[in-house]
Amino acid sequence: MSSRSAVDDLQEIIEKLLGPGGCPWDREQTPKSLCDYLVEETFELVEAIRCDNPDEVKEELGDVVFLLAFISRLYGGGSFLQQAMHQGARKMVRRHPHVFDEKEINSLQELTRNWEEIKKTEKNHTRGYILDSVPKSLPPLLLAYRINSKAAKIGFTWARDEDLEDKLAEEWQEWQEALESRDRDRMLEEFGDYLFTLVEYGRRHKIKANSALAETNAKFARRMHQMEDLALEKGWDISKLDMEHLEELWQKAKGHGA
Repeated sequence: MSSRSAVDDLQEIIEKLLGPGGCPWDREQTPKSLCDYLVEETFELVEAIRCDNPDEVKEELGDVVFLLAFISRLYGGGSFLQQAMHQGARKMVRRHPHVFDEKEINSLQELTRNWEEIKKTEKNHTRGYILDSVPKSLPPLLLAYRINSKAAKIGFTWARDEDLEDKLAEEWQEWQEALESRDRDRMLEEFGDYLFTLVEYGRRHKIKANSALAETNAKFARRMHQMEDLALEKGWDISKLDMEHLEELWQKAKGHGA
């Protein structure tokens, strides 16, 4: 068994790619130019996890780790990655005093409050706003969830679910009025308001809108594929069917467990 670690092998490969006789494309990259690739590979990893495919997870995780090591090398070599890992480890120890120290935590709410207080002390070099720690580049549904979560931590949310349900009804009515007006800017605003409020309603019930929608997207795609297979069996061109026949196929796809 080699005493070399996988990290050592990875760093050696990156050095080869960036060195004399290496890859021209790799040598042109910067941390910023790799951001889009990192986002893409991360989404592919998430998809593999949601599909519960361990082999795919392993492959996509390897791609993400490679990009992280590559970015670290561009910032300062292998030592940069090691420093980042040590810093992350220390942060997790610091934020879990109930595990690594003797602090007693009696509820999940208390744990969350303590976590936020520790984060504040870590960033006390600047004034900082409540939402500063929320990455603005998150996908919109995830961003809405995080914004609502941060606001709720200071009590800025509806006191009761019933109050929020009333707000949802109010936002829906405003959307209907915007729809009738045919004002595109107003429609965009009101539809966004309704979605934002709906995300908060889900959050209060421990449902992440982004994950829920991802599951529904996958379910709809499975059923659409099943519909196409059923249409092919009947010799139908699915693109030319009327709604009655499409609904027939849809119900059969649902019945097949798609």
